[in-house]
Amino acid sequence: MAEEIVVDARGHHCPVPTLRLRRALEAAPAGARVRLRADDPMARIDVPHFAAQIGAEIVERDETDGVFSFLVAKPRTDR
Repeated sequence: MAEEIVVDARGHHCPVPTLRLRRALEAAPAGARVRLRADDPMARIDVPHFAAQIGAEIVERDETDGVFSFLVAKPRTDR
């Protein structure tokens, strides 16, 4: 399996983390996995909502010391 793409959006507030995730997913090949790290509490709501909108799967989510980590799998086919 290919390495995951890491997007570090710590220190940025809504909507920047989700926009950076969107850009990374758009640039990634189908089936790629992108890990977003963010410390904006709104990411808890925004990222799952965005993933559902585009048909992406949140494979893993974690919160440690105020930093949210989401591993998002890009859909295998473009919508």
